[in-house]
Amino acid sequence: MNDLIGRVLDFQREVFPVSSDLYERLATKGQSPKALMISCADSRVVPEQIMSAQPGDLFVCRNAGNIVPPFAQANGGVTSTVEFGVEALGVRDIIICGHSECGAMKGLMNPEITQTMPNVTAWLRHSAAARQVVLSNYPDLSPDQQLRAAALENVVVQLAHLRTHPSVAASLAKGEMTLHGWYFDIHNGQVLALDGEAGRFRPIEHDQAIPVAVSPKQSRAYDFETAS
Repeated sequence: MNDLIGRVLDFQREVFPVSSDLYERLATKGQSPKALMISCADSRVVPEQIMSAQPGDLFVCRNAGNIVPPFAQANGGVTSTVEFGVEALGVRDIIICGHSECGAMKGLMNPEITQTMPNVTAWLRHSAAARQVVLSNYPDLSPDQQLRAAALENVVVQLAHLRTHPSVAASLAKGEMTLHGWYFDIHNGQVLALDGEAGRFRPIEHDQAIPVAVSPKQSRAYDFETAS
C-alpha cells in the first residue's frame, strides 16, 4: 500500500485522540471558520500549515492555479464554495493565495505544455488576463521572472473575478468583507500580501499591519450626494 494512504492509521491512533475534544465540539456545534482561502491544489502549498490553522479555523477551496471564475449562470465548485462560505458560514475574510513555481502558471505562460490536457487549457482561460498583463508589461523579464509575475498578476485577476460573485459584492457594499491577495514563496516560506491602495505586493512583517487588497468599507452606489 502507498505509505501516504497508510498514514490515516497514524491519524486515528495518535493525532485524533489529542484533539478529540475539539472535534467533538465541532461535530456538535458546527463550524465557524474565520476565513476562506482559495489556493492552488499544488501539494507543496498547504493552507492550514501556512495559517497555523486548527480544525474548524479555515474554510478551504483548492484548484489548479487558485482560480475564481467570474460569476455566471453555469454552476461550479468554486462559485458554490464562495457562496456557502459567505452566506451559510458568515466568512468575512477571503484570501486568494498564489505561489512560486506554479505548474498552472507555467501552463498559462507556455500553452504548449497543456496541449494534451483540454480541460486544463479551458480552465486556464480564466487567467488569460494575467498572461496578457505579463506579456504586455514585462517583455524584458526572463522566463523565470515572467512566471513569478504571472503568479502575482493572476492573484489580482482572480480578486477581480471574486468581486463579481453576488454574495461577495453584497458583503463588500455593506462594508462587511475584507479581501486578501497573497503569494507564497516555496523557496523561503515568505508570504507577500497585496496592498490594494499601493497596488503592489509587500512582505508580511511581524511588526506591521498585514496589507489587504480590499478593506471593509461601506460602498453603495446609491449613496450619492445631491447638488445643492
